[in-house]
Amino acid sequence: MTNTEHTGALIQSDAVTLGIIIMLLAGIFYTSNSSNPIFTKFFKVVPMLLLCYFLPSLLTTFGIVDGENSNLYYVASRYLLPASLVLLTLSINLKEVFKLGNKALIMFITGTAGVVAGGPLAILIASAINPELIGGAGPDAVWRGMTTIAGSWIGGGANQAAMYEIFQPSDHLYSVMITVDVLVAEVWMAFLLIGVGKSHRIDRFLKADASSVERLQTKMHDFSQRIARIPSTTDLMVILAIGLGVTGLAHWFADTIVPIIEVHAPFLDKFSLTSRFFWLIILATTVGIGLSFTKLRNYEGAGASKVGTLFIYVLVATIGMKMDITKIFDNIGLFAVGGIWMAIHVGLMILVAKLIKAPFFFLAVGSKANIGGAASAPVVAAAFHPSLAPVGVLLAVLGYALGTYGAYICGLLMQLVSK
Repeated sequence: MTNTEHTGALIQSDAVTLGIIIMLLAGIFYTSNSSNPIFTKFFKVVPMLLLCYFLPSLLTTFGIVDGENSNLYYVASRYLLPASLVLLTLSINLKEVFKLGNKALIMFITGTAGVVAGGPLAILIASAINPELIGGAGPDAVWRGMTTIAGSWIGGGANQAAMYEIFQPSDHLYSVMITVDVLVAEVWMAFLLIGVGKSHRIDRFLKADASSVERLQTKMHDFSQRIARIPSTTDLMVILAIGLGVTGLAHWFADTIVPIIEVHAPFLDKFSLTSRFFWLIILATTVGIGLSFTKLRNYEGAGASKVGTLFIYVLVATIGMKMDITKIFDNIGLFAVGGIWMAIHVGLMILVAKLIKAPFFFLAVGSKANIGGAASAPVVAAAFHPSLAPVGVLLAVLGYALGTYGAYICGLLMQLVSK
């Protein structure tokens, strides 16, 4: 890990920033498990995971660290995330995952539809309120910049880059839209994390049957308890070897596969198959699932999923560190447009969940599989239970495949209503 010069930040070293992040996480974990009545009452209202996400954002907001230019998110998303997926899928019961049914897929598709329809509707609503919000001409036309948000909210970074190349917004507009994208998406994630702690109440509102999700959680918990043992140093080293070893192999294969596709099948770029991150996540998850059919599955008893969960929490902190709340006020008008867009997505998700009686788990993961992709969907899924992380990954993969097409359609619709 290298130190980078973070202009304007009090702390310019990633090594120091990492130390602060880990101490912050340790403090949250320690107080959340404290018997002190003050902490007990506090964490009944505020989910621990939300604090792990929100408090690091304050470090960026108050100029203590520079989350935007830090390498910590890259390290966490490229090394710790795939390792955590391997360790969290190691003990997965694939048959039980499939028993979750088709509601997860329906909610994911609804999330995609909410983004595609929400973009042009947000433009129409914003234009009716204040026509100056949606304007510009040529490369500075706001709708062009919004196409990059559509790419990010359906697929991810690769799809966002594809929209940038297709619709060619100006560099300044693109940078503004990245800010709107991140802030609106992260605010919605904060609400989802709050909802995790109130999922039973939300399920009652949705009249949802969450028995399939609860059954998987129970089976995974029972399996962990049955094979539980005090881990030895050897156990912990093997667990790290499994997670980081598979991650290394996934990087190696991704670095091999992508150049071959770029040369011999460049048209597959439309499906994000030239994205190294896409292959990294796919390969890590696939190998993890494969290992769940071997004796390595028993390392769950030594704490494999606990190590994977620690990696996830570090990732959550680095995601939160990217959010500078004050930037909302720099682009308040466009942030409002993004908020309208997100509200349409969320409203449609709630409506469909209510109609098909889908549990909140499917709503939350289906939404984040679109808005956040492979970096956020497993985080939200794992917040319900570590064994559910693969569900988020599988849906996020669909987002990669549909991202370019959905965002392109959304871009054409936004262009149409902007004329």
